[in-house]
Amino acid sequence: MIYFKSFIYFSLLTILFTGCSTKIISQPDITKASLKQVAFKDILGFQKDNLDTALEIFKKDCKARKVNKVLKNVCKKSTNYNNGYEFFTSNFIAFNLLNKDETNHGLITGYYEPILKGSFTKSDIYKYPIYKTPKDLITVRLSSIYPELKKYTLRGKIKNNKLIPYENRAQLLKNDSKLEPLLYVDNKIDKFFLEIQGSGKVILPNKKIINIGYAQQNGRKYYAVGKKLIQNGEIKKENMSLQSIRQWCELNPNKIDELFNLNDSVIFFHLSKNSATGSLGVPLVAKRNIAVDKSYIPLGFPVFINTSNPITNKKINSLMVAADTGGAIKGEIRADFFWGNGVNAKLYAGKMAQKGILTILIPKETINKKNQGSI
Repeated sequence: MIYFKSFIYFSLLTILFTGCSTKIISQPDITKASLKQVAFKDILGFQKDNLDTALEIFKKDCKARKVNKVLKNVCKKSTNYNNGYEFFTSNFIAFNLLNKDETNHGLITGYYEPILKGSFTKSDIYKYPIYKTPKDLITVRLSSIYPELKKYTLRGKIKNNKLIPYENRAQLLKNDSKLEPLLYVDNKIDKFFLEIQGSGKVILPNKKIINIGYAQQNGRKYYAVGKKLIQNGEIKKENMSLQSIRQWCELNPNKIDELFNLNDSVIFFHLSKNSATGSLGVPLVAKRNIAVDKSYIPLGFPVFINTSNPITNKKINSLMVAADTGGAIKGEIRADFFWGNGVNAKLYAGKMAQKGILTILIPKETINKKNQGSI
């Protein structure tokens, strides 16, 4: 009896001084990350966000054929709602994404839709080609053969009846006779940055503006050239940005090809009717869409982001939709914030490398009952 009273006393002290802990769960059908359930009221800035706008973006992105099938039912339900707060809190459970060490802070970078000057005709001014997808590039969706490998895609070419890796950047550009230009632009640096962003606009000599979008990729791994500039002491880590890379390139024109060729990945483009379009297959909305690692955040899922503007340091607390992916976007708590286009978008995106917290909203109906609630 004395032992029982002591146990109760100890338990009360534990609750008073440590509080109730929230269960950390896994949801392998949706994400490889560990998840920690949080109450909507505890998500910093959630109620102050324009959740009605977030709902409209979610509805728009629900129409994409690539939206994750887990969202099928909740997408149907969304058509019956106009109140964003009511919809998200009634139909979803919120979870912080956790790193391997079970902390919830990660890296948030930014991207934008670049605007280039170009022409369909090669000239002394417009001499840097933007390429179409090569005709001999083979893409194999492994899900058609091995369903368990549905997240993987092979890219290469056929040689002697075998699928071999496609040429890397240096190899392709050394012998580009096999490549068909889509158009030509006036700046080699802009061309390279276009590949990093994945889509853009081109102003033609007659002032007409056209959209070009991601068509394919050569299957080679992306390498962030900024790493090499930091390693070589060319740019300090704290000063790294697209702007500082551009400045270095402009001061070292004879070293540009050597630097760019470190990135084996090559992006191919096509003409598009829409402005910047993400992997989800729908036009991106500035400050409401992010690029993610699909292993941790499936396309179409709502994600609340807590981070900051890299220039003004103003807090960003917004409900986004995961609508894009990128070769450099890898990891549990990792996102690329889409800023749109224009001078400010380019500035913010180029400078952004902020700490951030990502809170994924998962439909209630998909959460295993044993994982719901707190202890």
